[in-house]
Amino acid sequence: MVSFPNAIKFGFQRYFDFSGRSTRAEYWWWLLFGVIATSILTFVDMIAGTMITPTTGIISTLFSLVIIIPYIAVTVRRLHDINRSGWWVFLGAVPFGGIVIIVWMCKRGDEGENKYKSNVAI
Repeated sequence: MVSFPNAIKFGFQRYFDFSGRSTRAEYWWWLLFGVIATSILTFVDMIAGTMITPTTGIISTLFSLVIIIPYIAVTVRRLHDINRSGWWVFLGAVPFGGIVIIVWMCKRGDEGENKYKSNVAI
């Protein structure tokens, strides 16, 4: 199973890697990292006076832009883990599609090989 620090490391190591598979743990730990880091940086924005709107700051926005590509990549790899095409990531752009994505992200990955390679951890 992937630990929190390893999920962060894998997220940055596989920044532009849209192939292969990622486990549920890797996906959810990466998501948690993004939420926690963005929250902390929003607080830093408040203290530093760099808020753009009441809920958005410059530092937290820049960080969000840095992690958007690896977030999409880990989501695509997670879709591969349940034997779905990475193109399903765009389902999140349609109304209620995000709910389907969340349900899929909670599914257990395929055992052994699927068309996106083995589920063996890195």
